[in-house]
Amino acid sequence: MPLLIDDLLRDAIAHDASDVHLKADNRPMMRIQGDLVHTEHPVYSAQELHDTLFSILGDDQKERIQNFKELDLSYYVPNVARFRVNMYWQRGKIGAVFRVIPYKIRTVEELGLPAVTKKLALLPRGLILVTGPTGSGKSTSLAALINHINESSSNHVMTIEDPIEYVHQDKKAIINQRELCTDTHTFADALKHVM
Repeated sequence: MPLLIDDLLRDAIAHDASDVHLKADNRPMMRIQGDLVHTEHPVYSAQELHDTLFSILGDDQKERIQNFKELDLSYYVPNVARFRVNMYWQRGKIGAVFRVIPYKIRTVEELGLPAVTKKLALLPRGLILVTGPTGSGKSTSLAALINHINESSSNHVMTIEDPIEYVHQDKKAIINQRELCTDTHTFADALKHVM
């Protein structure tokens, strides 16, 4: 079954989609240039969608989606892309949205962020809040700032993410990325031990 998901996600990348929406008893839909578009992929029954989505989960994740009725995770299709996945229950059936996470981390300049953000990112102490609605660029902006730190200073950066989206390779800095429920139990525990 994961092969079907992988094929669907490859198709999404080929169509430059930002999201793939999966709902029981419907054709998969893709968000392309802001519009939701029906695909030619087959309709998943509730059981087929359940089995397909569960096939990409580990045992702990299966337990979490059953117990808490929602789950965020990252999913990787080799040589294609990473995806942020939100699984949930609606009207007694499982559904999911896969959001494309590009491999290339865009720069502060490419994102059009104010130049002062580069200076703020290199300060030795402080707190920067990045807020906004879903899809507004929070993760992309943070990835650009972390990448700027990584290229500019020999610091240790520790992230706590739910889930890990952009994957950073060490450059001038050391970047450690911890994922909630995989690498730590809670944000509070992770922050306590990082400090």
